[in-house]
Amino acid sequence: MSTSDFPPAVYQTFNEKTDPGSVAPRIAALRLLLEREGLDAFLVPRSDAHRGENVPASEERLAFITGFTGSAGIAIIARDRAALFVDGRYQLQAPAQTDTRLVEIRNIPEDKLSDWIMENLHSGALVGYDPWLHTPTEISTLANELGAAEKLRPTRNLIEEIWTDRPAPPVGPVEILGTNRAGKASSAKIADVENELAKHSADALVMSLPESINWLFNIRGRDVPHTPVAHAYAIVPSGDRPRLYIDPLKLSAPIRDALAAEIDIKQPAEFVSDLEAFSQAGKVLWIDPATAPMAVKQLIVANNGQLVENADPTHHSKTIKNEVELAGMREAHRRHGVAMARFLHWFDKAIAAGETVTEIGAVDALEHFTRMDDTLVDIGFDAISGAGPNGAIIHYRVTEKSNRTLGKNEIMLMDCGGQYFSGTTDVTRTMATGEQTAAEKDHFTRVLKGMISLSMLVFPKNTNGAQIDATARKALWDVGLDYRHGTGHGVGAFLGVHESPPGIGPRYTMPLEAGMILSNEPGYYLPGAYGMRVENLIHVIPHPTFANFLAFETLTLAPIDTRLVAVGLLTPSERDWLNAYHARVLAEIGPLVEPEVRVWMEQATRPV
Repeated sequence: MSTSDFPPAVYQTFNEKTDPGSVAPRIAALRLLLEREGLDAFLVPRSDAHRGENVPASEERLAFITGFTGSAGIAIIARDRAALFVDGRYQLQAPAQTDTRLVEIRNIPEDKLSDWIMENLHSGALVGYDPWLHTPTEISTLANELGAAEKLRPTRNLIEEIWTDRPAPPVGPVEILGTNRAGKASSAKIADVENELAKHSADALVMSLPESINWLFNIRGRDVPHTPVAHAYAIVPSGDRPRLYIDPLKLSAPIRDALAAEIDIKQPAEFVSDLEAFSQAGKVLWIDPATAPMAVKQLIVANNGQLVENADPTHHSKTIKNEVELAGMREAHRRHGVAMARFLHWFDKAIAAGETVTEIGAVDALEHFTRMDDTLVDIGFDAISGAGPNGAIIHYRVTEKSNRTLGKNEIMLMDCGGQYFSGTTDVTRTMATGEQTAAEKDHFTRVLKGMISLSMLVFPKNTNGAQIDATARKALWDVGLDYRHGTGHGVGAFLGVHESPPGIGPRYTMPLEAGMILSNEPGYYLPGAYGMRVENLIHVIPHPTFANFLAFETLTLAPIDTRLVAVGLLTPSERDWLNAYHARVLAEIGPLVEPEVRVWMEQATRPV
């Protein structure tokens, strides 16, 4: 099949979501409100009240005011200047999407919001913020950094006053997972929460994170792109029925009746009044200060409630996958492995035939092969399809405007994932076309060495992701190179493809435990030339021989392009790992694909 034979992607669009030309009039309108409200600046985070990485269109406030559509960032709009703070993933994307004549791009973590405020606003300036969009930890940290020089003022959301065509909130349908998919009944999970409440002398847990709420009640929804969650709030009292605050339009009658057997179903508007009632009754309410809206804490304090501020206990529980979830994740990776084999076979065949391959065409082809599996619910995220220099943009999103044709002897990076009924996948492969230079092979091989070294790692219990991060970077560090993103993130089971709090990187301090699933994705990015990343998902397992030690099981099943490998740079053990991995990919995926794809796989996975 040529690129033109594939139907357009269904789950991903390629239109420009924002226009830098709209930034100036919107900032001007916001500044009129600042003056009217007596504020000197207003904070606009990427997050919504539920703190999800993916937010519905109705919550895209940062994109509305700045044009920036990345998954993390915060802007401050003052009366005469503005700044957008983004991390290393978005250093190229942010200035391309906003009006840099009005919005200064600042780099996280080198640049701090508090420093910008103190340098650019007068002493005593008032900075407004919507307390539903910031956590107690964020506000207290910022306030401490500012000291007495500045003041933070909670206020209504000023963006919403100028966003006249704001989309309606989502009302995606909710489904219930049986224990055959969740592995543990909701009632057992709720009992675990009640045990934690007793340990901390708390009367109720207040919840706002969709991933945690959906995991606890064994439900899934369709409220945001690519993450199968329903937006809701919840209160889980000790010794009483949990309360789920959710738009009734999301619940069919059978789903509502099934949930109501164990849960009180309430309107979202009742969340505030119930918080007030609990607080006025002197109840001790547990909130997670790192994820709960600041407004929740303010409501409790204002109504004389008592607080326990600690991490939501479900955060840890949901990261430890049970045997049913693990079986589902392995199945999802086999299914996605079939799609990847078909796609990579098509890609090589198209290149060999001299066909024109564009970034959008590659996404269309990939989604076509992925949608051939009837258990696919959605893609895991907008695929990162980067040809040549676009691959160096770490979180690149191809649009009709940026769409690039892959050139001769260039490198293609494809990062993709799937949400299957059985689980969630995330994989990146870097593909060669034609002849590659010695420098390109050197860079790729060092990335691969990092991925393999982490895959083979044996480490003691209580080791965290920050402690093992250097393992994946060493081969690059040896020649003075690095990458500006974490090495790995947690992955949910038919939940978020990015699951907190575990991960691999300098900021991840949670000890890794058996049952956790993480990505393993070192990379190298040469601006203006190419990007390289090799990503597998890995599962933490007890070491089969050493007591009190852990190791990794690789879940992803997709060939790695050995044409980019400088074999001489691999150690014997790294070469053995790669050959064993490819033998496993062929054994597990080969029987599931067409004969033509199988023949291609035999060549693609041959030992090096």
